[in-house]
Amino acid sequence: MNTDLRRGIIQASLFIATIITTTLAGGELMYGKSFLYGPYSWDDFIGGLQFSVPLLLILTVHEFGHYLTARYHKVKATLPFYIPLPPLPFLMFNIGTMGAVIRLKEQVYSRRQNFDIGVAGPLAGFVMAIIVLFYGFTHLPEPEYIFNVHPEYKAYGLAYADHVYQPQDKEVIDLTIGDNLLFLFFKNYVADPARMPNAHEIYHYPIIFAGYMALFFTFLNLLPVGQLDGGHVVYGLFGLKKHRIIATVFFVAFTFYGALGFLNPTDFPNDSLMIAAPLSILFLYNVLHALGLPKKRDTLMYAVLMFAVLFVLARFVPQVQGYSGFLFFAFIVGRFVGIQHPPSLVEEPLDFRRKVLGWIAVVVFIICFTPAPLQMAILAKKAMP
Repeated sequence: MNTDLRRGIIQASLFIATIITTTLAGGELMYGKSFLYGPYSWDDFIGGLQFSVPLLLILTVHEFGHYLTARYHKVKATLPFYIPLPPLPFLMFNIGTMGAVIRLKEQVYSRRQNFDIGVAGPLAGFVMAIIVLFYGFTHLPEPEYIFNVHPEYKAYGLAYADHVYQPQDKEVIDLTIGDNLLFLFFKNYVADPARMPNAHEIYHYPIIFAGYMALFFTFLNLLPVGQLDGGHVVYGLFGLKKHRIIATVFFVAFTFYGALGFLNPTDFPNDSLMIAAPLSILFLYNVLHALGLPKKRDTLMYAVLMFAVLFVLARFVPQVQGYSGFLFFAFIVGRFVGIQHPPSLVEEPLDFRRKVLGWIAVVVFIICFTPAPLQMAILAKKAMP
């Protein structure tokens, strides 16, 4: 079997697997029925297509934006490799995929080519996300739709929000999504206010939730670090030296914001602080290793300093909060992607048209940013009288 055929079989298998895993996730999001724990019917699976189809449509448009632009520049590239994420018992939240990637089979020689290939994906995916969100917000079901998902809400009528987000008779998972600027626009100026779902229930509305997750991943892809799409954009707009400065500052700030939501030193019991503090500093050291400082002790110094600032903020300004989900992504970027961009053989500046596209990508990055995209909490049981 030749290499191209083998690769094609792998790509097709991953795509089919991702359709299955995202559809299973969609069914669980919509109906609250887990494939692992049942009962889970064929109708639940078919219903999950309302989530998986728009999500994979946006993801595919994004990846083909990269692929077709690479081919336009005569740079050989593979078709997308989709990454399925099956339902696993330890995952409290799962959308069925970790995205998709293409692999460039040739070196990209010029700064303009790097920019074109990098910016094409997020802009193409963003346009498709706008289309999906517009359709979803203009085709919202009646407010009573939520009773199909939560029949227990019927007892409270449409005033259910005043009752159900309090301690319950059993522990339940409560998932809330945060707003970004674009989502606020659709909620306030496109959607019918009478049909707009509660923020705690939006994940039960598959089309708009698929669009929301696409915006979240667009923001992550446009982070201005390394060879992420945003890294290519910043490298194209500002060149190698300024990219290094921007990427370093942004990565440190991004890591700090994520750590602020997770490594809260004041949450550690006094008798465990002597253990938890060094472990936290070690974790930060591993993330900040991506800075590429010449001496390990310099990286350690920054890790200790960051932990000290976290401790002071948590002690004296506890209302300042970060988002722990970003810390995981910072770790992935820091350890496996890197934050510096390699130089191109040809360093020609961008023309005016490309600069406009670059700044449009910066605007897309800003309007897709959400301070706390997904907030998950467990509503505790009511206290016994």
